[in-house]
Amino acid sequence: MNPWLKHFALVIGALALALFLVAPAFAQAAAPAVPVAAPAPAPTPGMGDAVDRALGDLGGGDAPLSLSLQVLIIMGLLSVLPGILLMMTSFTRIIIVLAILRQALGLQQTPPNQVLVGLSLFLSFFIMAPTINEMNVNAIKPYAEGKIGATQMIEKAGEPLHAFMLKQTRVKDITMFAGIAKAPPIAKPQDTPFSILLPAFVTSELKTAFQIGFLIFLPFIVIDLIVATVLMSLGMMMMSPTIIAMPFKLLLFVLVDGWALTMGSLASSFAS
Repeated sequence: MNPWLKHFALVIGALALALFLVAPAFAQAAAPAVPVAAPAPAPTPGMGDAVDRALGDLGGGDAPLSLSLQVLIIMGLLSVLPGILLMMTSFTRIIIVLAILRQALGLQQTPPNQVLVGLSLFLSFFIMAPTINEMNVNAIKPYAEGKIGATQMIEKAGEPLHAFMLKQTRVKDITMFAGIAKAPPIAKPQDTPFSILLPAFVTSELKTAFQIGFLIFLPFIVIDLIVATVLMSLGMMMMSPTIIAMPFKLLLFVLVDGWALTMGSLASSFAS
């Protein structure tokens, strides 16, 4: 070790030891200070007040939610937003039909998944626009203006969504899940609880999506059969029918304006 560094380290250590020994003695020699009562701190709103305001608002009071609780609620909604988007809107039917269409064309990665999801997302926004607008007018705007509380806002926002889901759900599926849950008899469709309507709606959407996908698949299966029969009759058994049939599928799809026909049919299927 460098002698200069060693000397410097000894000096620092000696100073620290001196301060450690002198400080207690100085504290004992100093005159005790007269204790002065500190002024009571001003009350500040804490979590308890926020909870009280939140409970008052949820119970029908006029006090708005605090900013921290609003942020907490928004973050919680963002965490369940994918589930809401997938299971309570038209997204499920659209993405399944588009995936079946890509499979029927014989294209594995074209269009890519990102394009299919984007198409499904924006078409879902187009289909759900009237429902979202009704939720905004009846629930979100009055709540932002302080005219209604959080409980009323949730109830009013759920009514348009409930009506949309009920319109697309089969009575058979609602009856099945109501029987499984052993729910009391439902007087009218509008009284169907979300706990029964949601699984029934998803089941109906899956069935409808596969029905539409089956109808889309039929003309492309005919093309595959014709191509396979022609190749077999020519003795070209080593030639893959899929490779030969793909250009004819694409030609047929382009001639009938397949994308516009598919997107328009999907959008109109929710209007009926």
